[in-house]
Amino acid sequence: MLETLNQNLFFVLNAGPSVSSAARLIGIAAAEYLFWLLPAVMVIAWIVGSSRMRHALLVGAIAAWIGLAFNQGLGLFWPHPRPFMLGLGQQLIPHQSDPSFPSDHLTVIWSVAASLLVGYGSARRLGLATVFLGLVIAWGRIFVGVHFPFDMVGSALVAVISSMLAWNVGARPSAWCVQLSRAIERRFRLHIEDVIAKMRHHA
Repeated sequence: MLETLNQNLFFVLNAGPSVSSAARLIGIAAAEYLFWLLPAVMVIAWIVGSSRMRHALLVGAIAAWIGLAFNQGLGLFWPHPRPFMLGLGQQLIPHQSDPSFPSDHLTVIWSVAASLLVGYGSARRLGLATVFLGLVIAWGRIFVGVHFPFDMVGSALVAVISSMLAWNVGARPSAWCVQLSRAIERRFRLHIEDVIAKMRHHA
């Protein structure tokens, strides 16, 4: 029954044979390229963000690795085939024939999102934006025919569990890393200021 529902939802969201070229391009972009917005935003948020933001980002990175490890185990114990492996729907991008449940892309994105949502202020807002980014990518991965809807539900569950584990296990080491990064930055800034002062003195 659940598998029938999964496949029916897939047919609703998957690209049909008469899909337009514009929809095809949008779906492929969402499925393959939008994911890379996440690491770019994380780097920018690390550079300009507060110590609390950096802490949440590090915990999110730990959660993503935990989630990927979970996915490997789930894929071994329950290797659910991808839609194109069953001859279902329309496949718009090439993909290897490995287990589809859960989606690695969405596990990473929503693990980071869940970790950020535990934070405060700008971290929580970034987490909310990351959730919506994941929804667009989830649609794209189903649209191009490489995932089922329930793969995304599985990713959300893994992400929540991974985030909880990451906050319990990685919160303290992450805080130390943030303190170390701030100390290195202060030393570097003082060194640059000293070099500039000496240059002005000799000018």
